Amino acid sequence: MKFRFLLWMMGRMLAKASKTNPAMQKQLEGQDMVFQLHTLDGKVARHFVVKNLRITSHGGSHPQPAFSLGFRDSAYGFATMTAKNKQLAFMQGVQNKDIQIQGNPGLVLWFQGLTKYLAPKKKDSSSKKAA
Repeated sequence: MKFRFLLWMMGRMLAKASKTNPAMQKQLEGQDMVFQLHTLDGKVARHFVVKNLRITSHGGSHPQPAFSLGFRDSAYGFATMTAKNKQLAFMQGVQNKDIQIQGNPGLVLWFQGLTKYLAPKKKDSSSKKAA
């Protein structure tokens, strides 16, 4: 349940960032594809549509995604996506075959670049009052 909610929330955040963040829109230029994240047991799947500088997400799997990331199970997917060092957790998962990449692996790196737009904006340290 947590992994399903995480993917849904990620879809909402990517959709919002694709509408409001010029840096993300620049990264979406020239991209027209579908990608998906799912569990290898097929219990959880969500696909993301990139079209016209926007991202939308839909529950369920897509018949022909440009790439897909399959996680061993939803608990593992949640742990990987919320790990402190996501890059290390992801690389270890791929090495251990707990994460399977299908399709264009170069697009997986592109997707990982998008995830930086999901982090909350950091407050400007100069606006904090001195104690």
